[in-house]
Amino acid sequence: MRVTLLGTGDTAGTPRPGCDCDTCLAARERGVERTRSSVYVENEETGERLLVDTSPDFRQQFLREGVALPDAAVVTHIHFDHLDGLGNVYRLLDHLPVYAADETDPETGESVSATIRRKYDYLDAVSVHPRTPLETFRVCGFDVTLVPVDHPPLLTYGLVVEQPETGATLALSGDTSYRVPEASRDALRDPDLLLADGIVPASLCEYHPLGGRDEDAEGTPRTFGTKHMTREGAVALADDLNAEELRVVHVAHRYPPDEAFAEPLGIDGETFSL
Repeated sequence: MRVTLLGTGDTAGTPRPGCDCDTCLAARERGVERTRSSVYVENEETGERLLVDTSPDFRQQFLREGVALPDAAVVTHIHFDHLDGLGNVYRLLDHLPVYAADETDPETGESVSATIRRKYDYLDAVSVHPRTPLETFRVCGFDVTLVPVDHPPLLTYGLVVEQPETGATLALSGDTSYRVPEASRDALRDPDLLLADGIVPASLCEYHPLGGRDEDAEGTPRTFGTKHMTREGAVALADDLNAEELRVVHVAHRYPPDEAFAEPLGIDGETFSL
């Protein structure tokens, strides 16, 4: 299994358009960027390619990394930075199966899979395949499981991608607070690589209108507001899940420049062989 981080940024990305903060300036000077969320997983056993989330930066990401177009996609939730690049398949692909959760969200009145089918009904190339969370399914030769996480007010999902021949496992927290349900933690446990939401360092929680929550024993917030983990929350989740390696993703430009490009924060274009 070969994993490429196509997009490691939050909704606005880094560098952020029109922003001259020290971190965005440093990103431009380094030639580093964090585009919107997307992960590319190649099955080296079968030659198939799975895309996790269809970033609005789809075209740029595929051109930049020089990778082949996907054979299938999984979408974790309906926020635009994870979904709205799906229109890029128009005239690029003859067929793209898209897998997403089938449970109805009380907030929207429809499931993630139903929303995708409704929004992209004009794309003949897209076929939508509803899947039940915590029930493993096979796609691109991988065993894939959608796992419920916590990103209010919407239902959102993390993901487990396992290569059955080798046992190599990729886990993604998806967009979530630290309040990942225990059943989902069990499903995510012991990955070779964890990609975990960590939008800002815990030190910035004081600037959020709702502050931070889910503090550890030292009082460090592991959730920024209500929707995303802090970097410290992502590290704590990796420890709890016994992850062999961690990359923090969905990263905002608000990290101080001396922290913004240091591990375990991910940057676009990183690759991992599992």
